[in-house]
Amino acid sequence: MKQIPWFFKPLLATVAAAAVLALIATLTTAPSKSRGLGDGFLWGIASSGFQSEGNPPDSNWTRIANSPLVTDRIGTSVDFRHRYKEDIALAKDLGVKVYRIGIEWSRLEPRPGQSDEAEWAYYDDVVKTIKAAGMRPMLTIDHWVYPGWVADQGGWKVSKTVDDWLANARRVVDRYQADDPLWVTINEPAVYLSMQTVLDGAGADQAASVADRLVRANNEAYDYIHAKSPRSMVTSNLAYMPGIEDQIDTMLTDRMRTDYVGIDYYYGTSAGAPIDIPTALKSDPKKLMEMNLAPWTNPLQPEGIYYVLRRYAKRYPGKPLYIVENGMPTEDGKPRADGVTRAQQIRDTVYWVQRAKDDGIPVIGYNVWSLTDNYEWGSYHPRFGLYTVDVTSDPTLARKPTDGVAAYKRIVAEHGLPDGYRPETAPVSCSQVDPPASCDQPVR
Repeated sequence: MKQIPWFFKPLLATVAAAAVLALIATLTTAPSKSRGLGDGFLWGIASSGFQSEGNPPDSNWTRIANSPLVTDRIGTSVDFRHRYKEDIALAKDLGVKVYRIGIEWSRLEPRPGQSDEAEWAYYDDVVKTIKAAGMRPMLTIDHWVYPGWVADQGGWKVSKTVDDWLANARRVVDRYQADDPLWVTINEPAVYLSMQTVLDGAGADQAASVADRLVRANNEAYDYIHAKSPRSMVTSNLAYMPGIEDQIDTMLTDRMRTDYVGIDYYYGTSAGAPIDIPTALKSDPKKLMEMNLAPWTNPLQPEGIYYVLRRYAKRYPGKPLYIVENGMPTEDGKPRADGVTRAQQIRDTVYWVQRAKDDGIPVIGYNVWSLTDNYEWGSYHPRFGLYTVDVTSDPTLARKPTDGVAAYKRIVAEHGLPDGYRPETAPVSCSQVDPPASCDQPVR
């Protein structure tokens, strides 16, 4: 996910534990004709390098993932590094148009100024394989991971990291711009900022300086990409955080040059006591990691994606919106306590994306997080994959399809959901995803 690590999701998304999901019966399965999202809509899947490749080289996150702070050591993960052709074939079978990957700086430059040509060749073949399968690559330059030598020099606490980061970003752009990727410069910069202040020792007093460096890195990368190819599509995807989105937008999103608004959405809040985020962010790393215990209990709110899209269509008029990440966790692949299945979550979320499009909101794409289960920033217990993988117990790392595979494949083939479909998960009362609008102007 990448997505938000589980110890930050309940923290930064202000998930209200008391939210109730009311379930209603499915009213239809699928007439052959679909209202749909149109032939040009970009259906995709999303992943990150560090979380899926396995056996990572020295980096800031490799050090955390091999420390006492984590529940599970990272090990092989799902071994995308050696099984990427198999996974890309699975994505092709879904019929999706976009495959998001991360280009890991720690693999490309393990020591200052030293280029690892074998790792460049690996990414060359991944991109080539994605394109040969009829998909467009979405390339993430930074998914929260940087080389160990950058960590040693202070990470984003020091200005030199911006220069080193940009040097790597330019090499990545030079190498892959001709492949016409969708670009993601920095994954979820607000969460990245939180990591720097809590896990990587920057401290709250340096938060503004770290934010300035992330903004500078994004903007200079954006300018470089557009100098190479003016029609490129570039974003820095935001992790939607109900309750503090205004502060995040002001500090980061409003200042970052983008061509489309990339949105990551997983949970919603409703009436109830939110978490005090500013206080929680002062917690020590161990306490934050302990919050990684049961993310599958966090309340889902599929209609929240409508509120998020509506918000950003108003905030950034004229910019297309792309849901870069959306998914649902289970505990080791077991049924959720709320009864929601992966297929249901995908259908219900797409329903609200469709509603947004019908209402004139310029949403252009949707990625499921993720094709396979992976390493969720300290643990293998949270499962997001359309294909589940038992990393800790199955040495073969077999990809086992969930009910989400058939559901998503059908949605993609029919360009959306059929007329008459109604979500199984009813909208909550007085959603706090985008207050006050999400409460005062609810969807039904």
